[in-house]
Amino acid sequence: MTLNELSQVKRWMVMHSARHPIELAVWNLVLTIWMLGFMGVPGALLTQAWLALPLCLLAWLLPMAYTGSRRRLHRAGRLRCDWLTAL
Repeated sequence: MTLNELSQVKRWMVMHSARHPIELAVWNLVLTIWMLGFMGVPGALLTQAWLALPLCLLAWLLPMAYTGSRRRLHRAGRLRCDWLTAL
């Protein structure tokens, strides 16, 4: 996902936070983990914590995996996902 797409979803979540408070909380958690993964790479390299690098990669890929899984569940009719229009 691009930074523009991340911000569009965040903007949609904030605009609709009264109707979807849990969605906003989950998206904030996804973005927090993404940022921790992004910022954890330099720390893991400096401290030579090689086991942390795969975790950082997984955290970095989390927004793409989350939106992909939500899109798949929405198309299957198992979960309604209104913010997909923001992408």
